[in-house]
Amino acid sequence: MKTYQEGLQNELVERIGRAVPDVGRFEVIKGLHLNRAQEMTGPVHSVTYPSFCVIAQGAKEIHLGEERYRYDPYHYLLATVELPAVSQLVEASPEQPYLSLRLDLDPALVASVMLEVGLPAPRRETASVRALDVSPLDTSLLDATVRLVRLAEAPPTEVRVLLPLITREIIFRLLIGEQSARLRHIAVLGGQTDRIARAIQRLRTDFDKPLRIESLAQELGMSASGFHEHFKAVTAMSPLQFQKQLRLQEARRLLLGEDIDATTAAYRVGYEDASHFSREYKRLFGNPPMRDVELLRASG
Repeated sequence: MKTYQEGLQNELVERIGRAVPDVGRFEVIKGLHLNRAQEMTGPVHSVTYPSFCVIAQGAKEIHLGEERYRYDPYHYLLATVELPAVSQLVEASPEQPYLSLRLDLDPALVASVMLEVGLPAPRRETASVRALDVSPLDTSLLDATVRLVRLAEAPPTEVRVLLPLITREIIFRLLIGEQSARLRHIAVLGGQTDRIARAIQRLRTDFDKPLRIESLAQELGMSASGFHEHFKAVTAMSPLQFQKQLRLQEARRLLLGEDIDATTAAYRVGYEDASHFSREYKRLFGNPPMRDVELLRASG
């Protein structure tokens, strides 16, 4: 006899499968992204966004710096900052495709629910919290997730009324769960994690400019050593490693999307030495720049 949770898991598989019959990622409702894949993948370089992620079928691994996170239908992933990460589908096939969802999280909405619930903000002096983690998916959170996905097949009026309510419920259940501190940090102003979030935004905007740790730390009101320590606690990378990944991902995008050579891409993302750029590109993506792009284009 099926348990209630097993019934919910089966319904989630069926509903995502119907909503996305083709391979790909689709934003079926504003802020709700459904994904279908039918084969395992090698490492894929991308950026995480503040979001709540659930897998209905299959499994995925995410590498953040030197840390590895695996989740599946029994675990959810919570990300609270935009970070360069490497992901890999480790369970997917045409017979049992990988099916998942991502719900974008608005920091202002998280703050609103925190105030309504009466949850305190993490104290300013609280240590930085890693920006991504995986936790068990309990029945109450799964139930709300299934009701969210049902809206993909609901009439517009129902979506307009129920989407905000279900989203708030999901945020509420995350706030009372084991990742409460992590989620609360995205709504907090003035703490160390907020300072790191501002540093991340600066690095994303000025990735092609020289990185001056001392100046950036001073702007944030932190010592250089304290900034380095808190940055790594949140992102699992040093600021220099973070900047390098941003530069190389942007270079890959330029090479794929524009008719330029590796030297031009290197200079446009901030490298002064094209050979150094090529070495670091190969170390991250496994092939020299032009060979990597050639293989990517050949694979579609």
